[in-house]
Amino acid sequence: MIHPLRLTPLPDVEWDDESRAALSSLIPAERANVRGAGNVLSTMLRHPALTAAYLPFNAYLLTASTLSPRTREVAVLRVVYRSNCDYLWTHHVPLAARAGLTTADIDGIRSGHCADSTDQLVIQAVDDLTTDATINQHTWDQLCDNLTHQQCMDLTFIIGGYLLLALAVNTFGIQNEEPAQGRR
Repeated sequence: MIHPLRLTPLPDVEWDDESRAALSSLIPAERANVRGAGNVLSTMLRHPALTAAYLPFNAYLLTASTLSPRTREVAVLRVVYRSNCDYLWTHHVPLAARAGLTTADIDGIRSGHCADSTDQLVIQAVDDLTTDATINQHTWDQLCDNLTHQQCMDLTFIIGGYLLLALAVNTFGIQNEEPAQGRR
């Protein structure tokens, strides 16, 4: 689904030291420009203080949580799929592939039916949270049988964190940098 463009990326000529500093927790200085940052980060720079506060949390979710990259990407893809967020979908499919997810796995994330039991459990946690704003007890018990409590906490925050980001991307109408295949 394409959402109406409401906020445009901050143009290069308007970037300043505060803008670049706001991105420092997530991207290296050499990528601190419109092309390197992409439309989502460049749009967020319209509010550098918010960006500087938000990105360390997002960087933790993306790179430092206790979850495997595969589990993280299963959760992220399901959240952004359910949120109709083509922008984040197209950006995370390559990350999912690098994390070992196949085309069949990604199709399973879309349909909600994954062959891998852990992936299916993550899908259920996403669906629970995005439907009822909680993970139901049965799903939670299964998660705790397969993950540590820290991993369960990270999973909950990854789901919520990417739901927040998808809501912002959709609301601002952030567009893909180039034509890309959406969620199908």
